[in-house]
Amino acid sequence: MLLAGPGGAGGGGLTVLLPLLLIPVLYLVMIRPQQKRQKQWQSMLGSIKPGDRVTTAGGIRGIILSMKDDSIIIRVAPDNLKLEVAKNAIASVTTQDGSSAS
Repeated sequence: MLLAGPGGAGGGGLTVLLPLLLIPVLYLVMIRPQQKRQKQWQSMLGSIKPGDRVTTAGGIRGIILSMKDDSIIIRVAPDNLKLEVAKNAIASVTTQDGSSAS
């Protein structure tokens, strides 16, 4: 008894090529946009300065008072509490003129 006909093995080539064709699609859909967001975030961190209003990843909002190499000191309202926060924890920046950087 013959299970596979003469044309039954023809679909195997497409099955082998399909993962190779999906790699560029995955790059364009998933990896490239993430790299673009990471680049924008890095440039945002590079452009922050004292006086900018920031929001941390934890949701704390404050105004930058001073900066160190890898951390910043922010003033948090209403008690003018000073906090030292890692630069990597900054989620978004709003400059003094009211424009949003993120």
